[in-house]
Amino acid sequence: MTLWQAVLLGVVQGLTEFIPVSSSGHLILAEKLMGLDKVLTAEQITAFIAVIQLGTLFAVIVYFAKEIVDITWGFVTGTHAWIRGDRNSKARGRARLGWLIIIGTIPIATIGLAAKKLIEGDATKNLYLISASMVIWAILLWLAERVGDGRKSMADLGAGDALVVGLAQVFALIPGSSRSGTTITGALAVGISRETAARFSFLLSIPAVGASGLLELKEALSSLEGIGAVNLVVATIVSAAVGYASIAFLIAYLKRHSTNLFVGYRLAAGILLLILVLSGVVAAH
Repeated sequence: MTLWQAVLLGVVQGLTEFIPVSSSGHLILAEKLMGLDKVLTAEQITAFIAVIQLGTLFAVIVYFAKEIVDITWGFVTGTHAWIRGDRNSKARGRARLGWLIIIGTIPIATIGLAAKKLIEGDATKNLYLISASMVIWAILLWLAERVGDGRKSMADLGAGDALVVGLAQVFALIPGSSRSGTTITGALAVGISRETAARFSFLLSIPAVGASGLLELKEALSSLEGIGAVNLVVATIVSAAVGYASIAFLIAYLKRHSTNLFVGYRLAAGILLLILVLSGVVAAH
């Protein structure tokens, strides 16, 4: 892997991790177009992606730093008050969002660990699968826009909402689905507003992306041959900078617009990817 290839992958990761268009699908296509699948194993590529995701994780933490501190402090103090017997709504309210993030993380934590070997294998790099996922989740996102009423703010979220969004996040394990795409789809379907859907999706990504990146870090460090430590560091920094800009863009965009732009892009990208595979421009496997 050359430095410019690492930079390009960092840009792709940062641009697509938070915008609901599928980071894994774009990264896998970029790798194939650059021929990296010929010089790196599927495990090396998966480990590399998981580590540069730590860059986008850093972007989320920086962007939501104040909210993260408030949520953490509220969770600790509110839960402590509740345990001590303070059952009033104020104590529950302080702890509520922290518990919702925990509830929403349980599905992907359990299923992700159970399916780790499958996720890292060659089967999940199949471009037919990625193309289908991009199209299917475009349709589901379009339907979610029309099913949900978009009235729920962060203060209105309950355990059921968090669980639905968390279950939707599990489908992000399938390349082409998009973590932000599946979680925003789940959120919109249960009536959460677009801006709140994006914010909760990003907050929910912190434990999932953090755990994935840290679990893969040791493996990546032992598989640097063909990747390079400098390439890994540079790609992670680039993904962080671009990721921060992507978060700011999406939240501002969804305050005024629907997700139809991303629905159209996903449909077009999924169909184009299928054409590229069928025409032999890129290999499906």
